[in-house]
Amino acid sequence: MRENEILHWFGTDPFEAGRELIHQSRQWQNWDREELIGLKPNLVVAKKASSGATTHPAFVAGVISFLQEKGFRRLQILEGSWVGDSTRRAFKVCGYTKVSEKYDVPLVDLQKDSSVEMEASRGEYRICSSVLQLDRLINMPVLKGHCQTLLTCALKNMKGCIPDSEKRRYHRMGLHQPIADLNEIIRADLILVDGLEGDPDYEEGGNPVPMNIFFAGVDPVLIDSYAAGLLGLQPEEVAYIGKAAELGIGSLLSDDTGLRYLNKGEAVEGIQRSVPAWRLKEHIIEKGACSACYASLMRALSFLEKEDNLPHSPVHIGQGYRDTRVSGIGVGVCLTGADSFAKGCPPEPDEIYHFLKNGA
Repeated sequence: MRENEILHWFGTDPFEAGRELIHQSRQWQNWDREELIGLKPNLVVAKKASSGATTHPAFVAGVISFLQEKGFRRLQILEGSWVGDSTRRAFKVCGYTKVSEKYDVPLVDLQKDSSVEMEASRGEYRICSSVLQLDRLINMPVLKGHCQTLLTCALKNMKGCIPDSEKRRYHRMGLHQPIADLNEIIRADLILVDGLEGDPDYEEGGNPVPMNIFFAGVDPVLIDSYAAGLLGLQPEEVAYIGKAAELGIGSLLSDDTGLRYLNKGEAVEGIQRSVPAWRLKEHIIEKGACSACYASLMRALSFLEKEDNLPHSPVHIGQGYRDTRVSGIGVGVCLTGADSFAKGCPPEPDEIYHFLKNGA
């Protein structure tokens, strides 16, 4: 596969898609059979792939079965779920424990891994040790939206390769620059995207939209700028894509990009960004909020919007408010200095919902 090429597979069978995409990419032909290969899905929360939040286990299983048939035996599945959820629980709920048992491939919980400080051109970042020990990395993200960065796909999926403390720091830093910097340190050898039914609004799922598309590439910037278009976004609206391009990590989508279709299927016209997600942002004042906390607030606000009962005052959220006096209402333990706040780290959507509905 060329650097500026994207391979497509249309269909509803993730297992078949995984096998065909890695086979047709030809990248594996240059890999040594004794190399340690890691597969990195997106298991941000312990929810099944049908929710639109996580990578289908059959997609990963298809890649594993193909590689094992070709003589690759040193395979691992690695992930670190977001702060507030358990990777071990995600492995089980999302079906990866069964994949591990069937194919005799170990699961590596990066939340419990040690970490090493690595240097990027703009600073130092901690990376999970098991990721650095790999000879090859296959990045297997979900094509879906994100309530803070608008998109999560190839570049942002690498955030599962860092310890929880570092994830919190990324949010304090504003997410976009550290995501770009992270991809300067960790480079996947192949990217296989699960676009079967990702949620175009929230990284935690709940509103899956069938697209029936899987695609592959080797350039994460190219993949993400293409993925943005599928969700009705311009690449420049997702700041970390441009920042990664500036660091030389990859190239943006252009007229020179090759789109190769491996089977018959209609071209995807794209998904319009949901109006609710944009409207709800107007009710939030955010400073360095973690994804889990922010997503819970967005979900609670969506419930209140359906009842025509949105709060009259903006809701404060984020680590930037920690140990600070805040005039107004807040969400999460970082807002103990607010006039009133929803407890939890992160609080559940229903807890925020009742807090706001009852007058906050």
